[in-house]
Amino acid sequence: MKIVCLHTAESNVTIYEDAAKQVGLPADALRHHVRADLLFTAERAGGLTPNIEAQTVAVLQHLAQDADAVLLNCSTLGPAASLAAGSSDVPIVRADGVLAEKAVKAGGKVTVLCTTETTIAPTTRLFEEAAKTTGAKIEVRLIDGAWVLFRAGEQEAYLARIAEAAEVAYREGAKTVVFAQASMTGAAALLGDKLARPMNGPAAALEAAMTAIAAS
Repeated sequence: MKIVCLHTAESNVTIYEDAAKQVGLPADALRHHVRADLLFTAERAGGLTPNIEAQTVAVLQHLAQDADAVLLNCSTLGPAASLAAGSSDVPIVRADGVLAEKAVKAGGKVTVLCTTETTIAPTTRLFEEAAKTTGAKIEVRLIDGAWVLFRAGEQEAYLARIAEAAEVAYREGAKTVVFAQASMTGAAALLGDKLARPMNGPAAALEAAMTAIAAS
């Protein structure tokens, strides 16, 4: 089994390696391809443009040539996964798509936390579409100032800002809190024992990829 992950941040490689251990993937089953330039370009453009989407589709299709499944781990680029999947012989999994389906299952108020502005629009569309089947109420929030900390390499401050936002979301009545981006995963460990752990995508996405491989 070979699952190839397309990332837009090098730091997410370790997060996915840890998730692979959680779901019992063999040590040599995961491969990583990092294209930080795609996200940088989207940030400069103010979001996902048709050109960036086409570039992402091309990368996904190329990776699919030597994989049993490809996993797109970038919420800003997420819509490209569906386009690429339409002409791929192997499953192409959108990590935040798996997360959205899982998050809305219980219904109620779902607060989705994001740290980069370019992911707000695609994440909102994705979760609202998923919520149509369960009646969940979706609120997508941008954590002000968090992405500046991430880009500056201030990881501890970045995760602390996210944990604070999660606590606020729970206090304000969220039944489910979701971390929309893999880079946010470590913030869960900063929350107290009295709060539920926010949902995050890596482990769920890998499990979905494994299931898709078994079914293909």
